[in-house]
Amino acid sequence: MTVKLVLLKSGEDIIADMQEMVVGEDDQKVVGYFLSRPFKTRLMISDNKSDEKEKNSFNINLIPWIPLSKDKIIPVPSDWVVTIVEPVDDLKKMYEEVILKNEQRNSEGSDSSDEGDSDNSD
Repeated sequence: MTVKLVLLKSGEDIIADMQEMVVGEDDQKVVGYFLSRPFKTRLMISDNKSDEKEKNSFNINLIPWIPLSKDKIIPVPSDWVVTIVEPVDDLKKMYEEVILKNEQRNSEGSDSSDEGDSDNSD
């Protein structure tokens, strides 16, 4: 697993398991990236300012990126990527825990069929 933090042209910070999308056999050129289980990161400044230590604290939220897609791997062209960096340890750990939880839930729920699901919204 290669977990990276990606800044896109849109200004979004996305954390995901990344792989390069390359073309060419001998002279490979990176044309984009495959983002597996991408999550948008959001930094929230803590409102609790009762303690001097907590004045500079913040929370990180992970929000599924493109949540209405069935695709688990999202291709992103390289011209939409501003930069790719290593996430801080706490963020990486948080992301890996979220991924493990989702994979466990999906594997436990894979025994049930989707045939019974219906959308009755008229």
